[in-house]
Amino acid sequence: MKKYEVMYILRSNLEQEVIKEEVAKLAKIFENNDSKVLETKEWGLRELAYEIEKMRKGYYVWMLVEAAPKAIEEFNRVVGYDENVIRHIVVKDGE
Repeated sequence: MKKYEVMYILRSNLEQEVIKEEVAKLAKIFENNDSKVLETKEWGLRELAYEIEKMRKGYYVWMLVEAAPKAIEEFNRVVGYDENVIRHIVVKDGE
């Protein structure tokens, strides 16, 4: 398995409880697909570089994962239709 950096931005208008549920749900995707979440950092509410869907702020979350390709595919599939996620990116870690 390879290491990946995963970053996603949640809608700024979500309540704290919904944010916690969303972070847990997205981390569980990796755990359910024989992968590990090594580290998670919630950067919190930040200004976006440009407006996305009429929003100027978003809730940033960064994760370091050790994942199988099927876990990455499943993560990309789920966040693709999750209305609470406005942007995401998965990058292979350079280590």
